[in-house]
Amino acid sequence: MMPSKSLLFTTLFCGFTLFTAMISSEPIAGGEANHQQLRTLTPSARAELLAAREKVWRAYFTNDRKHLEAVIPAETIAINANEETWANRDAILVGAEQFAQSGAKLVRLEFPRTEVQVYGEVAIIYTTYLFELENEGERSTFSGRGTEIFVQRNNVWINSGWHLDAGK
Repeated sequence: MMPSKSLLFTTLFCGFTLFTAMISSEPIAGGEANHQQLRTLTPSARAELLAAREKVWRAYFTNDRKHLEAVIPAETIAINANEETWANRDAILVGAEQFAQSGAKLVRLEFPRTEVQVYGEVAIIYTTYLFELENEGERSTFSGRGTEIFVQRNNVWINSGWHLDAGK
């Protein structure tokens, strides 16, 4: 015997309502319970964050492994301009070492435009970048756009990821 349409509808409606109530009663990541408000950094805190960012870039080009290991966590994901594969911490450290071994030197580093958003302990830096390298007397300039993610851990800004493009 088939149940009536109204009984089926009532059963489905009650089940859906119960299911929805069960789901919405538990906070989920990114839900209201974990919502972080945009916060403004003081000028000195902003300067500290941007100095930490610049120090990461310079540490890469000078193969300052000690600093890179301190501020590039194991979970880092990096998407670099003109590279097919994404880099993890190990690949970043190898890249810094290979750059140092190439004999090339960083001669200029600029961030012409930078915007910052901070949510809790996470800072997102939107930027344009320009750097110039010198190798055997030849200079090459590279520029593009980037989104960099910094997380504050133990009052230190660490660089947990970035996405750079050539800006074209």
